[in-house]
Amino acid sequence: MPPDEGRKKATFTPREIVGELDRYIVGQTAAKRAVAIALRNRWRRQLVSEELREEIYPKNIIMIGPTGVGKTEIARRLAKLSQAPFIKVEASKFTEVGYVGRDVESMIRDLVEASISLVREEETEKVHARAAEMAEDRLMEILSGTPPPIPRGSPFGFSPPPPPRLSESEREKLRSQLRAGTLDDQYVEVEVAETGVTFMRNFSGQGMEEIGVNLQDLFKNMPGFNKTRKRKAKVPEALKILAHEEAAKLVDMDRVSRDALSRAETAGIVFIDEIDKIASREGPHAGPDVSREGVQRDILPIVEGSTVTTKYGSVKTDHMLFIAAGAFHISKPSDLIPELQGRFPIRVELEPLSGEDLVRILREPKNSLIRQYTALLATEGITLHFSDDALTEIAGIAQTVNERTQNIGARRLHTVLERLLDEVSFNASERAEKTARIDANYVRERLSEIIKDEDLSRYIL
Repeated sequence: MPPDEGRKKATFTPREIVGELDRYIVGQTAAKRAVAIALRNRWRRQLVSEELREEIYPKNIIMIGPTGVGKTEIARRLAKLSQAPFIKVEASKFTEVGYVGRDVESMIRDLVEASISLVREEETEKVHARAAEMAEDRLMEILSGTPPPIPRGSPFGFSPPPPPRLSESEREKLRSQLRAGTLDDQYVEVEVAETGVTFMRNFSGQGMEEIGVNLQDLFKNMPGFNKTRKRKAKVPEALKILAHEEAAKLVDMDRVSRDALSRAETAGIVFIDEIDKIASREGPHAGPDVSREGVQRDILPIVEGSTVTTKYGSVKTDHMLFIAAGAFHISKPSDLIPELQGRFPIRVELEPLSGEDLVRILREPKNSLIRQYTALLATEGITLHFSDDALTEIAGIAQTVNERTQNIGARRLHTVLERLLDEVSFNASERAEKTARIDANYVRERLSEIIKDEDLSRYIL
């Protein structure tokens, strides 16, 4: 990302970044402050002299805390806020060189793919208006029955006459009908590209992912691979299909690749989850621990800074931000090899969620579960009302189950609410009473028996 672009994008102050994260994640101030400073430092780096800019490396972060407290959500929201390429990987899925499994470099290739998608969407948005006009023109030709233009020249030494075109008045009349929606119920035939063979996606194992991608690109250039077929669709859908095709033609993919590689190098965020699963535990080393340490040593050069070859070109990892996370119930960060520990200088501990936190999670976030369930049932004409004491009771039950069984944090609210609203959700389409009031008594009535039976609660909640 060029310096000028960096000035435009990440203009949030650390306090504003924390404020934005507060809209979706409850608590965890220390983790929010750490990622806010890391993001702001990227913007600051773009403003220093070019000579010093290359010497300033991101301070990678390791988050320590139980599952369901917001580690992944903080990283994901940070990436969305900064319009940065983001990828989440699980460290336990990687194996060291020589073993069957995912190659650690695949995380960088996945990040580049995410960056390509991000930049392509931005470029498509820029040409949206032009593509829509071109799609309208193509659709008008289809509606009027005008044949597509024939290429100039022929093997017999003469050029056929051009096909008859719509007059300006006819074109405007058809365009006004198209925009007014009077033709929306009409079916037209459009040509769409057929999806090519997908067997290459099944390649797996060490290094085979990139081979599969390259072979797929090779087949795309072979005659007969990119076929088209005719598809019948209503006018609005046909317009979307044609607009998508026209936008793809207008977007310069070479430029997209260049910008995406640059964006991945300077703004990419890689979230490595379950890093505690590859930490070597104290005591006698078992066989699998060798593999764990091997994965750490394979990840090390990626985090330190190396060059990874992708289908779009080489990409450097020196200035990517790596955020690692793990519960560290059995192992601890010091069980990681010293070299890898040194590449994650910032450590933040996320606090387990209290009952009060769970109430806030139900009530405050912009995408809270209460808002989600209310919106879902509103599609059936059902109005959900949750009283304050109901939210307190739900949070209390979730906390109790977390204490008795495995503590899965805020994710326990999903299971509790799903069980609580089971009857309302099932009967919503046939329910005569269109208002469902959920209070503390209703919550206890639906869930108290399950809570009392500890063995049953382990299975249901």
